[in-house]
Amino acid sequence: MATTEHRSALIVIDVQESFRQLPNWPAVSEPEIVGQVNRLVTVARAKGDLVVWILHAEPGSDTPFDPASGHVRPIDGLDPQPGEPVLTKTSHNAFTTTNLEQLLIRHGVRELVVCGIRTEQCCETTTRVGSDLGYPVVFVIDATATHPIEYRDAPAGRPLAEVLADPRTLGTAEIIARTEYALAGRFARIATVAELEKEAVAG
Repeated sequence: MATTEHRSALIVIDVQESFRQLPNWPAVSEPEIVGQVNRLVTVARAKGDLVVWILHAEPGSDTPFDPASGHVRPIDGLDPQPGEPVLTKTSHNAFTTTNLEQLLIRHGVRELVVCGIRTEQCCETTTRVGSDLGYPVVFVIDATATHPIEYRDAPAGRPLAEVLADPRTLGTAEIIARTEYALAGRFARIATVAELEKEAVAG
């Protein structure tokens, strides 16, 4: 059976239940990440673009990212459809430990649209690798989410309130801004969900 070709692919990265099980979830930068992703999925499906779902797994870790936990699945409200690949990775980027590149080639994909969790980690890393592989990438900044980052020598296991009160903690707004600066004009075009919806309507 012939494989359907798609000009663009929406890559939904790690929007999974695992993150909601972490103690820092209340500090997430985009609490409406599911709604934002669903808006992009609606646009992609309407255009006939390929939608690829990526999940992150850490087998044997005894964490919410361990498949044995039952949390390595899309967050409730996200609904992969038949024919939409669901790939599981064990690296930060979505390429190294999956067959994503082969999948994109097989479907004739020539452009990537990236969204998901976390902004500066798996989303940014996937964008960089995708760009280096030759794909023009659209990074949908308000359809990514992240959490505050503690400084490198911070004591482990601090309560979230203490992390947030520490002036050395890097806040989510600064993390997102740094990702924009790092990617724009180098690895990706930065866009918002509303901009992509408008572009889709304009054709």
